[in-house]
Amino acid sequence: MNIVLEYFSIWRALSFFLLASTVVGWGKEGHYTTCSIAQGYLTEDALAAVKALLPGSAEGELANVCSWADEVRWHYHWSSSLHWVDTPDFFCNYNYCRDCHDTSGVNDRCVTGAINNYTMQLMTYVNSDSETNCKYEIPLTDILSSVTHLGFVTDNLTEALMFLSHFVGDIHQPLHVGFLGDEGGNTIIVHWYTRKANLHHIWDTEIIQSALKTFYNADLPTMIQSIQKNIIDDWAFEEWENCNKTVCPNPYASESISLACKFAYRNATPGTTLGDDYFLSRLPVVEMRLAQGGVRLAAILNRLFTSKASIASI
Repeated sequence: MNIVLEYFSIWRALSFFLLASTVVGWGKEGHYTTCSIAQGYLTEDALAAVKALLPGSAEGELANVCSWADEVRWHYHWSSSLHWVDTPDFFCNYNYCRDCHDTSGVNDRCVTGAINNYTMQLMTYVNSDSETNCKYEIPLTDILSSVTHLGFVTDNLTEALMFLSHFVGDIHQPLHVGFLGDEGGNTIIVHWYTRKANLHHIWDTEIIQSALKTFYNADLPTMIQSIQKNIIDDWAFEEWENCNKTVCPNPYASESISLACKFAYRNATPGTTLGDDYFLSRLPVVEMRLAQGGVRLAAILNRLFTSKASIASI
């Protein structure tokens, strides 16, 4: 009997681990990278506002709380659907009015809706205004009253900042804008080299961790420095932010589903073993998406907290 209970306890622990691994966004390393890059591009005013809003535990570093939204999702159950947006299978395109809803069909409850919402909440910090694109998106003038029933008005702007920073990272992970039928790759079980994993988890965590071990001596700051160098030397980052509003998450979602179709889903059918060919051809996509998330998060915060809407000088 004790043996049975012991095996049951092990099974329950493993089940919890596997469940947890299927629902987070970029792993902690990915979110840390995105927020670390973002902080380096903040204007003086935006940096001061961010530091004023950060909790003491962050020690002045946005990256230190960039995974907070994953850590509290078991307490804030209502926030689970805000980390992703699913699209119709094989369409390889995204449409806010069609796709941004939770599993119960409540509109605006998806990662793009959440980015809009928390950006608008942070506008109250500087008493700004906003505009919307779609009949389901929520105007700032109605935000505190009309969105309360959706469950994602926070108690304070500190939480709004931490949610926004996390969700901007999430939307740049291609499989956070994946297919409805496989839950963004969560139900596609493959082998990552010799280990069994779902495809979503591979993009959240395994590609980044493999890169750290293979190219960066398991040192995250070294990886971040390499990505920052690529932003300056190799990538036309100025083209990443052509938003004429405070926030423009819809194009980021469209990019992600396109990349999911071209890279994440391709050659990754159930039971496939994904090795060097997949890893080495997908890593540049992952690193660029981490960089884009950081640059764009900085641009959003700069537009929120400074009078001049521009990314801080490099």
